[in-house]
Amino acid sequence: MPESGGSRAQRADVPGDIPPSGNCPGTDGAPVVPHGDAGALAVDPAAPQATAPAGLPGPALAGAAAKATRRTGLLVTLVLGGLTALPPLSMDMYLPALPAVTDSLSAPASTIQLTLTACLAGMALGQLVVGPMSDRWGRRTPLLLGMVVYVLATAICALAPTAGLLIGFRLLQGLAGAAGIVIARAVVRDLYDGVEMARFFSTLMLISGVAPIVAPLIGGQVLRITDWRGIFVVLTAVGIVLTLVVWKWLHETLPPADRHTGGVSDALRTMRGLLADRVFTGYMVAGGLAFAVLFAYISASPFVVQEIYGASPQTFSLLFGLNSIGLIIVGQINGKLLVGRISLDKVLGFGLAVIVLAAVALLLMTLGVFGEVGLFPVAAGLFVLMSAMGLAMPNTNAQALMRTKHAAGSASALLGTSSFLIGAVASPLVGIAGEDTAVPMAVVQVVCALAAVGCFLFLCRPWQRAGKDAGAL
Repeated sequence: MPESGGSRAQRADVPGDIPPSGNCPGTDGAPVVPHGDAGALAVDPAAPQATAPAGLPGPALAGAAAKATRRTGLLVTLVLGGLTALPPLSMDMYLPALPAVTDSLSAPASTIQLTLTACLAGMALGQLVVGPMSDRWGRRTPLLLGMVVYVLATAICALAPTAGLLIGFRLLQGLAGAAGIVIARAVVRDLYDGVEMARFFSTLMLISGVAPIVAPLIGGQVLRITDWRGIFVVLTAVGIVLTLVVWKWLHETLPPADRHTGGVSDALRTMRGLLADRVFTGYMVAGGLAFAVLFAYISASPFVVQEIYGASPQTFSLLFGLNSIGLIIVGQINGKLLVGRISLDKVLGFGLAVIVLAAVALLLMTLGVFGEVGLFPVAAGLFVLMSAMGLAMPNTNAQALMRTKHAAGSASALLGTSSFLIGAVASPLVGIAGEDTAVPMAVVQVVCALAAVGCFLFLCRPWQRAGKDAGAL
């Protein structure tokens, strides 16, 4: 049964304003290490510790400690936000270049779309490996190893002479980049529970949501001064910076006592136990199908907007950024206004319903039911669909992870793998009828959205758990 809301510091009855190495009056003088925001960096015993001067008044001590906690919490948020921003950077910065890559490598559009599929599949499969590794060896070492390989694979992508080699190195890039995705979610689970975890996921969406806004814009501007290979050079530089930030500032969040000691068989048993939980599986699959709706848009929109409606790469980038702003705004409404006041299941159900309606509207427009429509109505439908993801994605993750405190890494791996694998299957389907129609994109979105609603209703069965789970407030 999932735990109630609050950070780990609150559940352990450790005041959130005690500095990591401060001595609490009335105790035996042993250092107190909180497990909330401050604990993310303080778990490392080698990390710098702030101590209060002798004789500092109580209110002043509390104020200084509170400021230190806020600074540490902000730093953890920024680091985890950077890790969750890596996938949209890797995918979206490359989107405006897809037509140019098709011409440069003399390959059909369906083949070049496989460069997206390969990266996505790599991120999915890599999480299955990195997630259990992080449960056994901690979060920090597998993350750093994955980031180094990501940088090397991205640099090689910039040199790929053929479509086949580009697809292969994009697969490796995805396999390595999976470390940032799965471990960021596991770190959140290490630090938070319940409502606080849902709020933190919404905060991460604010940070990582900036990436889809700026990534196509950066990609479009890079294409003005160089070719598509320059995009991978920029991604290599981003990977190097993020690796250095993780190495310097993100310390271990999984204590040795909480790690799993078994091998591959133990990891498989853990995952099998998670999948046997019907409710967890329901949220996992519903979230994966919602992600497939999103990725159908990501994969098809460069051709739909630029080839069918004649928009420039810069116009496409602006529209893509506008849609991402909608997702960010709705995500913040979810975290700041809805979570804690309305059941997470109710918010999730509403978000899935809006996604279905937007997908059906797009299908009707692409089929010509309303006559010949221009770019504006289609862009409006895509904006509504993308914005509703701000209600669906953070709440499916939070509801699923609330049930898995014993194996956050493995649970995060299953959540990420299911999303990316379903998205990888959806990606080539959107181009099955060629570059001159948007109907396949809309069909994939409608089918996946309806299937997500079905999983939510028949596997999660929210009406049976109303008032019992941590998400029902």
